[in-house]
Amino acid sequence: MNKIDIFTGKTLLITGGTGSFGNAVLKKFLNTGISEIRIFSRDEKKQDAMRSFYRNEKVKFYLGDVRDYDSVSAAMFGVDYIFHAAALKQVPTCEFFPLEAIKTNVLGTENVIDAAINHEVKKVIVLSTDKAVYPINAMGMSKALMEKVMLAKASKVDPAKIMLCGTRYGNVLASRGSVVPLFVQQIKEERNLTITDPFMTRFIMSLDNAINLVLFAFEKGESGDIFVQKAPACTILDLAIAVRELFNVENKINIIGTRHGEKQFETLLNREEMVRAEDLGDYFRVSVNGNDLNYGKYFEVGEEKISFGEDYNSNNSQQLSIEEIKRVLLQVDYIRNELGYSKETKYVESGDNGF
Repeated sequence: MNKIDIFTGKTLLITGGTGSFGNAVLKKFLNTGISEIRIFSRDEKKQDAMRSFYRNEKVKFYLGDVRDYDSVSAAMFGVDYIFHAAALKQVPTCEFFPLEAIKTNVLGTENVIDAAINHEVKKVIVLSTDKAVYPINAMGMSKALMEKVMLAKASKVDPAKIMLCGTRYGNVLASRGSVVPLFVQQIKEERNLTITDPFMTRFIMSLDNAINLVLFAFEKGESGDIFVQKAPACTILDLAIAVRELFNVENKINIIGTRHGEKQFETLLNREEMVRAEDLGDYFRVSVNGNDLNYGKYFEVGEEKISFGEDYNSNNSQQLSIEEIKRVLLQVDYIRNELGYSKETKYVESGDNGF
């Protein structure tokens, strides 16, 4: 059975549904047996653009903000499943407005989960990021706390009634505000390509990868699980070279230095999690560690193997060559359209802060 067949006759709510993830889900789900997809967001302009573009009776739009419990709750009557994608994602924005990141990413997640419990929603998948692991910026810190909210709630609900789990993924190629569209713009304007650190590495994923990860978590997850897809990585220099070669140009590459809040490499699983991670082939599953409210294991019991563990990060994962990066880029609609490979109209909105 196709994974999407599970949604036949069901109602799905996507918070932050006007973003790139929500649009990709619509593209994948609309021609299936799903009964209804509810798009919940606070941006009426993007909702109107989506409504005009898709013109599909299965898609319903709910205006509201995850910060407001009542507006979230009003959108959940009759909902079977939730993909919680609403978040503040831009690293610089969250650095200057950290309390806003907390209100949306942490307290907003609590509102979504509490409303889901009260409305007897069956499954909730929360979307997280590699920046939540060893976070050094406000966005990553708020996402890490978002995960902790999910884990805490999962430990206190009846798993037979509701499943709460999370996914972490790396940078989504060619999302708005990210470096690949910047490279393309610089090429069009015949300017030098700018990179921060030539040896900086990042995981790379497509939107399809992100959706497949959520679907895998939906199908295989148990309350408190966090799922990670094994993803390839590359250096920012090789990515710039790959884009330059695809567009057949010779723009120079300038190194501008690492920006505030950026890591040299990203981590999808820390070493403590890797000790507990279950290898499922293309994915890792990290289950809850079984600690109870007596806190005994936090203070009295340790694990020697943690001392010898290793993170799963973008430096020790599969590193793509320039030719491999080019093949990955050619699978991205944005790149294909810019190269003139496809004339198909696309509607994509994104707030991701990826490659």
